[in-house]
Amino acid sequence: MTLKHKNLKLSILDIGTVLQGQDANQTLKNALERVQLVDELGFTRYWFAEHHNTLNQVSTSPDLMVAYAAAHTKDIRVGSGGIMMPNHSPLKVVENFSLLEAMYTSRIDLGIGRATGTDPLTAYALRRSQEAVRSYNFPEQFQELLAFFQKNFPADHPFSNITPIVGDSLIPDIYMLGSTTGGVEFAINEGLGFNFSYSNSPQLAIPVLRDYRNRFKPSPLGTEPKAILTVTLITAETEEEAQYLAGPIELYNARIRTGNMYLPFPTLKEASEHVYSDDEEYARKLNKSNLIVGSIATISEKLRVLTEEAQVDEVMIMEAYSNTAASHQAYRLLAKEFNLKG
Repeated sequence: MTLKHKNLKLSILDIGTVLQGQDANQTLKNALERVQLVDELGFTRYWFAEHHNTLNQVSTSPDLMVAYAAAHTKDIRVGSGGIMMPNHSPLKVVENFSLLEAMYTSRIDLGIGRATGTDPLTAYALRRSQEAVRSYNFPEQFQELLAFFQKNFPADHPFSNITPIVGDSLIPDIYMLGSTTGGVEFAINEGLGFNFSYSNSPQLAIPVLRDYRNRFKPSPLGTEPKAILTVTLITAETEEEAQYLAGPIELYNARIRTGNMYLPFPTLKEASEHVYSDDEEYARKLNKSNLIVGSIATISEKLRVLTEEAQVDEVMIMEAYSNTAASHQAYRLLAKEFNLKG
């Protein structure tokens, strides 16, 4: 299969990062401005992550963020990247996303994650049960979720008479998230879309995405594979500017890898003046392959090669800029380079 002559679609993953000097209110305003901009530019979708008990992120409830963004945009698909199922009741997820699908028909995506997205104590606080925290019951949760959406529990199942929403089934586009080899099997076997995080496992991205496309099994939920590659990407008009703009996310990632994950997201000035410790410099080098940085010309070539190898026609970009103006300019450059409105 070749995708060389297909137009590349671009999307955004927003993790709700609070920039220094700002608060939750301003972070949400930034997100709204961003999603409205990329809606106008022709981006395909805009997803919100789920994280808990962090000092730097406000995206704790993707479903609320989806409703907020969808209400203020026109065409772009909006969704979760993702709902972390261990933290939730399958029924409640179906109720929430069925309502969103009813409000914004054919614009809602439900991305599903298998992890908690948080630490064990916070997971306990979310689920209110130590047994639930210790056990792995995602397959059962997942099957419940799909059965509630499709209203196809066996007649003798205790949940067969529970109706998540009145009327016909309202099913968003459903995607499994993955950064290892685990999540892809659920997408393959149930005919779902699949989103792989290159930022977390660049060495696995190509083989896993190829495997997904090759073994995909059509179902009532999806007749053909829909694959998305998520990357952390920093671009600008020149190489020098792109490298400068990448400083904060490079420093932030190095700090996470060395155990300093609770420091604020760095500013451009802070990152440019920072003297890396030996451990941080080692972490920085390890993280190099997880981050794609360069001028718009360089990025264009890198993405076209990567998506061809991975056999995908959509790239989701994790928002990682410490400057909102630079972020907006990068998305304008990308929209023009890939002719998103064409």
